[in-house]
Order: sequence, then C-alpha cells, then structure tokens
Amino acid sequence: MTSTKRIFDLVVSISIFLSTLPLMIIIGLAIFLTMGSPILFIQTRPGLAGAAFKLIKFRSMSNVKDKRGNLLCDASRITKVGCLIRSLSLDELPSLWNVMKGDMSLVGPRPLLMEYLPLYSHDQARRHDVLPGITGWAQVNGRNAISWEEKFKYDVWYVENQSLWLDTKIIWITIKKVIAREGISANGEATMPKFTGNKE
Repeated sequence: MTSTKRIFDLVVSISIFLSTLPLMIIIGLAIFLTMGSPILFIQTRPGLAGAAFKLIKFRSMSNVKDKRGNLLCDASRITKVGCLIRSLSLDELPSLWNVMKGDMSLVGPRPLLMEYLPLYSHDQARRHDVLPGITGWAQVNGRNAISWEEKFKYDVWYVENQSLWLDTKIIWITIKKVIAREGISANGEATMPKFTGNKE
C-alpha cells in the first residue's frame, strides 16, 4: 500500500501541479497586488509520527495588527482574494510541492499545529501514524463545520481503513465539495477555533 500510494501521489500531484501552474502564477500576482509579499504562507507542521516539516500554502490573510501590535482575528485579516481562494481551496495548490517531496500525501489527516501534539488523547494521536494529506476523510465529512472530536474520529477511522480505493473516493468527493463550497468554516468562526485539548 505504501509504495503504491506514493506512486499514486507522485503521478497525480505532478500532473495537477503542472496543469495549474499558470493559475498559480495568476493567484500569486493577485496576492502580491492586494497584500504584498510574501505570497506564500510557510509554517512548521507535524507530519508522520509528529516529525516537523514546512507546510506551503498561498497566503490568504493580511498582517493587520491592533494598537498593541497583536494580530487581529482571522475574520478581520482574511482579504477578498484570500476568501476567494480559500472557498475554492486554491490556497492548497502549493502544498502539492509537499506531496512531491514526500512530506505529505494527497489524502490523509490534515496537518495541524505543532502546539496541538501534547493535547491529543492516545487515540487521537494515531492520526500521525500516516502522512498528513491535502484532503482527508474528515474534510469530506464536514471539514471545518464539524467539532474537533468528530474530526479526529474521522482521521483515526481513515488510518484504520486506508486504501487506494478510499483515497480515490475521497479525492472525488473533495472535488464535489469544493465546487459546492461546503464546510469552509466552523459555525460562528472565519476558519476553525483553536483546539484546546481533551487529553485522557
């Protein structure tokens, strides 16, 4: 499964990367004209077994701060361009580079924040038994519109049931979800509230 999944990831990610390169150039230019540099959002995230890697995405938020120098909330910093590319999941296109490098897979639990690692229960931590993905079982079953607990249950279910057939199914459902723009944000939030832990 691992070698087959890797070949599948490489073939699909390279194909999508090359075919969307003109679009990525346009998106990069739009970000630069509306927010300036940097164009890319790069952040350390936990991957397989919790090992750190640099996640690459298109930047969708400005760096607007309050009078005390603190960044404003997500809702106040997401620009019109950022909102558009997020709603269409176009901000994820640079993450194809992470897939090609082997830091990520096309399908798997989403890579969250390093600070969440000590907050997981033993069962929730199993989400790091596989490579993180650009999309995943939790994404096609609610994305940011479901609770953290539900999200992690879907992640662990994927770890226990992963297969190439399931990956293909998830990618197909993802395409339909993106077109319908479902589950972009949690109820009452611009994206998703922080996970504060429920470690057992």
